[in-house]
Amino acid sequence: MNPFIRTAWRLVVGASALVGGLHGAAAQDAYPSRPVTWLVPFAVGGPTDAIARTVAQRVAAELPQPVIVDNPAGAGGTVGAQRAARAKADGYTLFVGHIGTMAAAPYLFKGLKYDPLKDFVPIFRFPDTPMVLLVKNGSRFKTANDLLEEARKKPGQLSFGTAGVGSSSHLAAEHLAATAKVQFTFIPYKGTGPAMTDLVGGQIDAMLDQTNVSLPQIQGGRLKALALTSQSPMPQFPGVPTLAETELPGFLASTWYGLYAPAGTPPVVVETMRAAYMKALADTAFTDGLRKQGIDVLPNDRVGPAPLREFAVSEQKKWERVIREANIAPPL
Repeated sequence: MNPFIRTAWRLVVGASALVGGLHGAAAQDAYPSRPVTWLVPFAVGGPTDAIARTVAQRVAAELPQPVIVDNPAGAGGTVGAQRAARAKADGYTLFVGHIGTMAAAPYLFKGLKYDPLKDFVPIFRFPDTPMVLLVKNGSRFKTANDLLEEARKKPGQLSFGTAGVGSSSHLAAEHLAATAKVQFTFIPYKGTGPAMTDLVGGQIDAMLDQTNVSLPQIQGGRLKALALTSQSPMPQFPGVPTLAETELPGFLASTWYGLYAPAGTPPVVVETMRAAYMKALADTAFTDGLRKQGIDVLPNDRVGPAPLREFAVSEQKKWERVIREANIAPPL
């Protein structure tokens, strides 16, 4: 072969290989190039699972790949959190953390095998689900003040249901009691359902539970809402004041959630998921649907990685104090 032709051929082959390599690298680096799994550390059908699946489905609509929800439940969500912390930091296993796993767990569980702040990278914060102070319909307690005044006069004589020791409803109830300087007898149940059943039946006097779970019971006339734990009133609960504006200035409590990745996950993963979520938030059908369920959609400036991390740090401090002062320990 003519040496000039041979040289030209080599240049063409080399250029083709370079272009092919660049295309291959681009295809390999494109995220996500396969389904992404979100670990939700609670049982299928529960409130955390429900909101996680709602958000996952809407976020997936903005991605080229589906989002699969997996539920490694157990030990207050810490089983799933530990699994997520050990997952490969490639963006294909993400974690739906919440108030329990990312704020309260370090102070509830001895020998916790993950650090919520060091072992995870925050991606975005979900809409919050505030709580509502509930009594059965027809109860003698017409306002939150009625309940708290009787609790002050009869320390420990009023029963207060929770979804279990260390649950978000239990933590909020302990916080309520400490802030109001009252004593309740806390009754731990295995979940919200049994507690609500006993509240409707009059076996317990009151409970706090998430707005999205409680709303159907209130609308159905089985339960009465006395007050909300949100910062401001919610239109889904007409006429129901907040504890912060009536009885306990500054009192706030909600079950919050966030999407996290294992530490070391590439920034492109965080940005891709964050951007997809921001597109979802621009969909009024999506956000209006959440609000109708009693879920609080946060302003955009409070949902990104930095605000989520800052909020989680403040929540750790808050719930550490509540847990230690109330001497709360998880069940064996």
